[in-house]
This record gives sequence, structure tokens and C-alpha cells, in this order.
Amino acid sequence: MQITPLAWAARNGHEGVVAVLLGRDDIEPDKPDERGRTPLLLAACNGQEGVVRALLERNDVDPDKPDGSGQTPLSQAACRGHEGVVRLLLGQDHINPNKSDTDGRTPLSRAACGGKQGVVEMLLRRDDVDPNQPELYDITPLWLAASNGHEGVVKLLLGRHDINPNVPDYGGVTPFLWAARNGHAGVVKLLLGRDDINPNMPDHRGRTPLLWAARNGREEVVKLLLLQDNVNHDMPDPSGQTPLVWAARGGHEGVVELLSYSDGTALTPLSGANQVEHDSSGLPRAACRSDSSPTAPALPPPV
Repeated sequence: MQITPLAWAARNGHEGVVAVLLGRDDIEPDKPDERGRTPLLLAACNGQEGVVRALLERNDVDPDKPDGSGQTPLSQAACRGHEGVVRLLLGQDHINPNKSDTDGRTPLSRAACGGKQGVVEMLLRRDDVDPNQPELYDITPLWLAASNGHEGVVKLLLGRHDINPNVPDYGGVTPFLWAARNGHAGVVKLLLGRDDINPNMPDHRGRTPLLWAARNGREEVVKLLLLQDNVNHDMPDPSGQTPLVWAARGGHEGVVELLSYSDGTALTPLSGANQVEHDSSGLPRAACRSDSSPTAPALPPPV
């Protein structure tokens, strides 16, 4: 099914053409293309506010009709930060702001992932929006915002009384751990300001936020964590490797200096740097394996 003249005009924001076409008796204003995209969805996706308004004035247009991937006009507008369109759609009586697509992603999770702060704020004003609703792999809106370093969005989400900041993904990784691992010091600081955050909570491999920050050379995050009284500075992973060892092995000099003043283990940074496993070939195992670093859930693709 090809894109109709109305769909083309709506997509490109030609309000006059849209008005002419909507005046025809034979027009089907909600007719989808081969991918299930209606004229309203195409207009919403491209931020064509005037066209969206014209289409929403009709009784034969479904404002919540999804495309073939389950994405609604609201979801498309939210992920692209089209605040005016989002406002128009949220004003409709038959909009479900929590409707998820085939990947389980809601308008809120898509906006949070992209750092669309204005859209997130509009959605969170509604009592019927669930800030904890997970998508595929148990990823929450806060997880998406924290792992991508969107401080403004994280702050908005933490402002909801019903937010649970400790919901892990399918691999046991919390929003806090991802923020620490990726070096988002501003997000880490926001989360540390809460009483319900456990800064020592490990992932499913037993690796803590401090260990990941040290391993990845996230010096600012390490500084923040070492200032916390309830952070265990030398908690090892299941293989016995401490944050100091991982920092030394990675050559992160600044992190090693920070941890050297707080790590009580007998292993020195130098011995940690030399502590590389070998396989039967005599070569360092890290150089022989393609999976030498732990796998983690891939971040959702850019929208």
C-alpha cells in the first residue's frame, strides 16, 4: 500500500494541501501505508503541529493508532522531542500514554532515552503515566536516562514519589551502576543524594559500581564514591579482583592514585598491573579472547 497524497502532505507539513484533501468526500484520513503509518503518525513524527491539529479535529482519525512496530503518534513525537505535538496528543480523550511498542518501549522511555526533557516533564505531570514501566530486558526510563547521562531527565524522574531507582535490568545492572560505569558523574551525584540508593549493589557478575568506574577509568565517579561512608573501597569481584587491581590493569593512573589512599588490600598497583591471566599458549588470555571484558545489555538504538 503506497503513501497517499494526504500522507505525503501531512508528513511534509503542507497545511493548505491537507485542508483541500480533507474537504473531499472520498478521503480516508486514517488510511495507513504499507508500514502501518497513518497521516497523523507521519505528521507527529515530523513535528507538523498545524497538520496534527487539523487531523485531530476529525472524528474519523484515531489519535492512538499504532504503526506496524506498535509505535503511536505520541510515541513518535515524544522520542523526537516535538513538545507542541505531544501537548496536542495528550489533550485527546482516547490517548493511552503508557502504550508500548513491540519492544515494550513507551512514550516516556523513548523520550527519556533521547534526553527530551520537556516531553518527559509533560508526561510525568500525568498521574496515569507509570515512571517505572519497563521495556524489553527490564529496562526502565530511569535506566535509559541514567546510562545515557541525561541529568535533567534523571532529576525529573527522581522527583516522582512513585519512582523506584533501584530496578535492575535483566543482567542485574541498576541505573546507578550504569551511570557509574559510563562515567556520568552528574547522574551519580543525583542518585547518591537519595537515601534509598545502595552504592555497593553489584551486577549479576558480582561487580560493584566502584569496581566498574575504576575499571573504566572514570576518575570523577571514583572520587564521588570514595567520599561515601557506606561504599566498600576494596570489595572484590568473584575472581578476587578489587577496584585497585582493575584500575592498575587498565593503566588508569589517576584512579590508582585515588584508590591507593583508601584500599586496604596487600596487592600493590604494580602487582595488579602485572596480574594478567595466561592460557596454554603462553599468551595473555585477554589478547586471545574476544570476550575478555564482561558483556552488558546493549543500549537501545538511537531514535
